[in-house]
Amino acid sequence: MRRALITFLTLFVLWVIVAQSNHALAGSHVYLFLGGLMITYAALHLPLRDGVIAVLLAGLLSDATTPVPFGLHTLLFAGAFAIVANVRDHVPREETVARVIVALLANLALFLVFSFALIGRGPAPGQVWPRLIVDLLCSQVALALVAPWFFALQGRALVLARVERDPLT
Repeated sequence: MRRALITFLTLFVLWVIVAQSNHALAGSHVYLFLGGLMITYAALHLPLRDGVIAVLLAGLLSDATTPVPFGLHTLLFAGAFAIVANVRDHVPREETVARVIVALLANLALFLVFSFALIGRGPAPGQVWPRLIVDLLCSQVALALVAPWFFALQGRALVLARVERDPLT
């Protein structure tokens, strides 16, 4: 259970950083979405029970703070977690590049599903797509830049909490 809670705390740190970044970017009309990072490390490295708990808590946190139907983040994060966890034996999990690619693909899929699920709620759905494409591009670039640091943070937090061994020793 400690593994799930430590992972959730790192996801909380990510959530705070993304929320503050989005607040700073609000004047530029850019929104960053890094949902792929919320599920990737848990799906690739943690035992399924611990990973599911961490991802569900992150989904509930995201649901509580965004104007979407409650449970949407939780449901989509759980679905993305299940898909990535199902293919994790076919991914070189220890390679940072592979983890970043998985996070980018998961982020793309989550972004598109969220966009299609919520596009009808706006007054002019067809006029939103250019902004969504810009948001997606900015989100993918930000994810690619932040992911190696965040994966290292998650791994190191688990070592410091003494729930995993340090791979360097």
